[in-house]
Amino acid sequence: MRQTAIFSGSSHPGLVDAITERLGCKPSKVGLSKFSNGETSVQIYTSVRDQDVFIVQSGSGQINDNVMELLIMINACKGGSARSITAVMPYFPYSRQSKKKTHRGAITARMLANLMAVAGVNHVITIDLHASQMQGFFKCPVDNLVAEPLLSKWLRQNIKNWQNAVIVSKNPGGTKRVTSMADALNLSFGIVTTDRRRPHGPHSMQNSAIFESMGTDGTNDRKALEGDAEEAEGRIRTVEGEGFASPQYNSAASARRSNGETDPRARRPSRHRASTATYAPMLRTRLTNGAQGTDAPPSPSPLSRSTRLDSIDMERSIAEEIGDLSLHRSRTAPGIEQPPAADDGYEEAGGEEDGDELARDVITGRLIHGHIVDDDVPSPSMSVRSGSINGGPNGPRGSRSSDEDQLPDAMMHSFMSTTSSRMQAPANGLGGTGDAAASDEEEEEALKDPGIESTVTLVGNVRDRPVIIIDDIIDKAGSWIAAAETVVKRGGATKVYCMATHGIFGNDSLRELDMCDEIEAIVVTDAFPIPDELRQQTKKLVVLDVSGLLAEAIRRNHHGESISLLYQHFN
Repeated sequence: MRQTAIFSGSSHPGLVDAITERLGCKPSKVGLSKFSNGETSVQIYTSVRDQDVFIVQSGSGQINDNVMELLIMINACKGGSARSITAVMPYFPYSRQSKKKTHRGAITARMLANLMAVAGVNHVITIDLHASQMQGFFKCPVDNLVAEPLLSKWLRQNIKNWQNAVIVSKNPGGTKRVTSMADALNLSFGIVTTDRRRPHGPHSMQNSAIFESMGTDGTNDRKALEGDAEEAEGRIRTVEGEGFASPQYNSAASARRSNGETDPRARRPSRHRASTATYAPMLRTRLTNGAQGTDAPPSPSPLSRSTRLDSIDMERSIAEEIGDLSLHRSRTAPGIEQPPAADDGYEEAGGEEDGDELARDVITGRLIHGHIVDDDVPSPSMSVRSGSINGGPNGPRGSRSSDEDQLPDAMMHSFMSTTSSRMQAPANGLGGTGDAAASDEEEEEALKDPGIESTVTLVGNVRDRPVIIIDDIIDKAGSWIAAAETVVKRGGATKVYCMATHGIFGNDSLRELDMCDEIEAIVVTDAFPIPDELRQQTKKLVVLDVSGLLAEAIRRNHHGESISLLYQHFN
């Protein structure tokens, strides 16, 4: 191609050689070196004046050096009067940091996009961004290519009976990617989700204290609460018609309370008080507010003096039925009209057969240390709370005397509620619901922790079918192995294939995936460079070439042609 210059960074020279060979040219000469203190030095040895420059630089193990090389090469070509500068980045660095995860977190992907704009880039070509909305970070056009046609072609050619396969996402964050592949191949899809199991301990005493310690005036004064309870009981009697409390009695009762005397009528046990105890405190307050025709002194709180007109009749009806101690179905929010069950817009289940069919498509299991276990295996959280084990310093389990030693901290925690939001910090630092894609690292850490039990859920029918688990990145192996064991041991799948665009394979993840008997093959592309020694560790690894995809994208961009055909599936 004329009027073009293709430069290679140090991240993936083999890919650049394959791209230039397909385009019928050679890589332009550039000198990359480092000073003794680690600074990056770039020298352009080819004239780029009025040329379309393409700089191919992907992420690798030295990703920070790759980023600096790219920025310096872009700025050097801009200073050399290049007509246009296109950054070809098969794997975009810092793509997993595209959102704030904490209050003091940084959106690093946007910062890198701004740095590239300052350096002078005019166009960006990449493959399968971790989040497609990252294209909005750039001030220049972005071509976000997809490896889905390559993966689907290998799937059709190498998986027997692929027409009966199921595409599965290992987390909710990859649902869109999975449904896109399933729609293109006309296949079914499923989802695997994992959630940390919470111990089912006793209810918190603090929760009851929170709801019972708030009076009608917004305070937690104990004497005021007792006075409110007595006044509420008197007004409920008035509503029932047992007798109207006279102003003389109310004033006398108030005087006796101020003098510390007790009123036998107010203190004796009452079946009405026992029955009203079953109603929520807020409902008893509404009954107090809704009582009409009494001469009780007004409450100082504006909330206690307010009531809704449409709730007075309902409160009276509840007060009339308060003598009956049998169970009744009541509305949780008085005054709010509930829609009929038949008008909710949803069809009821056709029968038991339909319900059973739906239930078979949702399967749950237990994960301990990242592996599926049987239901009778003891939970690690319970073993932590059960005290010492045989052979410990305190003797056999159960030999500890409650009179001699104090309870361990783990046992004391069982008295505290794990569900009260007042006693815990919010799970998401920014509020709202947590993001699935942002919690991948936390999910992997939880799966590797032997003291944490997780609950895994499989949605979809995979029995006697091959399963293809798809994501954009394979970094750690925990979630992939958990999903593979779930679909085979719980769902009854025949074979499992793991597919991704970028094979990062951090630490020993590739070896762990190779040792998993449920996984048949691991299919990735060479968008992220995979060393030869790593490829030789396993026979399950299949690496697909993306040089043809990138070469065609470069050619079409240079000639001003449409790249829509690159997103279509081909045989």
